[in-house]
Amino acid sequence: MSFEIIIPFLKPIEHLLTSHTVSEIMVNPDGSVWMEERGRIELIPDVRFEEGALLTGLEVIANRFGKKLDADSPILNLRLPDGSRMAALIPPVVNPQPMMTVRKFTSRNFTIDDLIERRMLSSEQAQQLAAAVRRGDNLLISGGTGAGKTTLTNVVAGFIPDSDRILILEDVAELYIKKQHVISAEAQLDTHKSQIGFSDLLKAALRHRPDRIIVGEIRGPEARVFLDALNTGHRGSLSTIHANSAVDALRRLAQLAMRGSGGVPLQDVTEECKRSIDLIAHVANQDGWRHVTEIRWSYEFSKGI
Repeated sequence: MSFEIIIPFLKPIEHLLTSHTVSEIMVNPDGSVWMEERGRIELIPDVRFEEGALLTGLEVIANRFGKKLDADSPILNLRLPDGSRMAALIPPVVNPQPMMTVRKFTSRNFTIDDLIERRMLSSEQAQQLAAAVRRGDNLLISGGTGAGKTTLTNVVAGFIPDSDRILILEDVAELYIKKQHVISAEAQLDTHKSQIGFSDLLKAALRHRPDRIIVGEIRGPEARVFLDALNTGHRGSLSTIHANSAVDALRRLAQLAMRGSGGVPLQDVTEECKRSIDLIAHVANQDGWRHVTEIRWSYEFSKGI
């Protein structure tokens, strides 16, 4: 994994960045450094940044990637060259020091057999998801932060036929799909240039003849555009959403889509979600064990969800 571009500015955590087993590094505003390794989060007591060093380093890194990071734009999200993700907040949003998280994609080369071996899903669940993707079902993967949504999406996307044209849309690029005809687009919300919102990106992408639309995460009014795309013949979509269960995922999708639905009743939008999404797979992280807890067909849910 290559972190050469940022290591000079983050020397105290160089050994964590270059480790092959550390999956996430977190620096809190109090200066404490935490890591996730093999599903377990622990404090690294002997690692600290000198006062002001992290803020200076983050400002230089942001500039190198064409991002804006200062008191007026204190939020940073960027993708590193190897596909890993860096997120940061600086004062005055947090105090007294910056907050930074680096999520390393140690699982980007996993196969479905790797996930079965790690008990992330059973052989039966793997077969069900693979068949759904091959068929062109619209699949929504739900779960909490760090539950394994991106990992599962990367792996099941491998069952998309090689001839399909795949458009990947993300706010920060995380997905790494090994297919011949893949186009990846990233929203631009914190750069020095014109901002391109997620809804704008999705609308533009639909003009480029996608066979499959993969949305990294639905979290805002782009849900309305996403539903419109599914209702106009775009099959075989994959997307993720933060939710506590499969049924909660449909509720959340409907609530987000409501923001752009022009006063349509929530119940009507919920029914539209049930018609548009075929299958929901929910993943959870239970004491370091990331696994699929349920796979549900949307038609199984009652009208009252």
